[in-house]
Amino acid sequence: MVTLEDPIDIGGVTIPNRLYRAPLLECAGNGPNAVDALIDDLEPAAASGVGLLCQGATIVRGEGGCAAPGMTRVHDPDFVSRLSRLTDRIHDHGSRIVVQLEHGGLRSMETWHAEYRESNPALEQLAVSEPPWQLRLLDRLGFLEYDPHVLTTAEVYDLAADFGRAAARATEAGYDGIHLAGANMGIVQQFLSPFYNRRDDEFGGSPEARLHFLAVVRDEIRERVGDVPLMTKVPAETPAPPSPVVRRKLSLSDGVEIARRLERIGYDAVVPVQTSVVWDMSIVRGEYPERAWSNEALRDEYDAAFGGATRRQFVAAANRLQSLQYDFEPAWNADFCRRVREQVSIPVLGEGGIRGRDEMDRLLGDSSGERDGPSAAEPACDMVGMARPFYAEPRLGARLLETKSGDENPQVLCESCNNCTVPQVTGAPGICRTPDVLRKRGELDRRGAYERPESE
Repeated sequence: MVTLEDPIDIGGVTIPNRLYRAPLLECAGNGPNAVDALIDDLEPAAASGVGLLCQGATIVRGEGGCAAPGMTRVHDPDFVSRLSRLTDRIHDHGSRIVVQLEHGGLRSMETWHAEYRESNPALEQLAVSEPPWQLRLLDRLGFLEYDPHVLTTAEVYDLAADFGRAAARATEAGYDGIHLAGANMGIVQQFLSPFYNRRDDEFGGSPEARLHFLAVVRDEIRERVGDVPLMTKVPAETPAPPSPVVRRKLSLSDGVEIARRLERIGYDAVVPVQTSVVWDMSIVRGEYPERAWSNEALRDEYDAAFGGATRRQFVAAANRLQSLQYDFEPAWNADFCRRVREQVSIPVLGEGGIRGRDEMDRLLGDSSGERDGPSAAEPACDMVGMARPFYAEPRLGARLLETKSGDENPQVLCESCNNCTVPQVTGAPGICRTPDVLRKRGELDRRGAYERPESE
């Protein structure tokens, strides 16, 4: 029987328990206050006892590749060296921290952010192949703007080397491992996906060839860093529109096979996630963020990002439709995780819609308590993670791990309303803005629910 409090080993590094903070957009950037902003965002989770913190998507190059304003870049050795203040603070609490390395490719701000494109007219998107016809249609209709540079074979190797160099800098700064952003339409997913990847060199064609980029990234990291723990998200594009809109995409079976091959290549852990082929609400399922879209204080900034009121209204309407299509589903990646876990011996990390301690216990296979039936003892994953709930409760770990609260099945306060996500297109920080949630958090704070027993 495994419990949330049990330690786990990933690539030779011991994580003190099986709760992790999944990657979020910290909006810290690279300015003079960036390290302090990251500490403010990440340290509360470590102080609350969370075993592993995943710093959100962090860009490996100095230009382009950011999917949203405020993403931190790790191309500058001087800046990365200053991140040791962050890793030291996390380690002071007994937690571990990994950095998620990313390049947005066709999802980058060069595609969708109007003001950014106007300020950087010469900046092209990096593309695995020419964009699929569906995206070119959106370009012709004026909703997106594509001017892609398709990577040559030599440039693919250069990009993989940038991931390796970024990993080396991060490890030198004290990060305990590397987490690749292998989903959510970043460039790694674009290499893996038959929707995007139509290359005819060693990086395209067969499923094995589409995986080759991750193999080269692995080699680059191992050559520079050695046996640092290496993990990646593994996509299944099951939420993508059905044929004939999208004929070629990654099935659940494809995702399981990718995970099997990654273990053979030498990855130390995988994070299976179901994600579409485009940037939509399939990864942040829940309610339509009415409060965020009606925020008049942000309206001008929305218009600057999307290119005017008409485009803003179109994006908001699409957001509303997607909230109906991708209604909240508890632990929506659980079946995918379970199928992967049956085929690999490396740790499988589960995230996506996990909202309570009892649910975490079931996913980990803890058969104690009042649950009946054999399915209660069939683990879906080896660690459980959450993202948006940490916006609502930065010190959430204290309520979910062993506490004196007397709450036998603590539930997170996050309502999955998504009012925290939409303002981030303007560079606004990722914080909970829902009054009812903030009121409940204040009440819990006054009752001492976020205090760890050993700190008293």
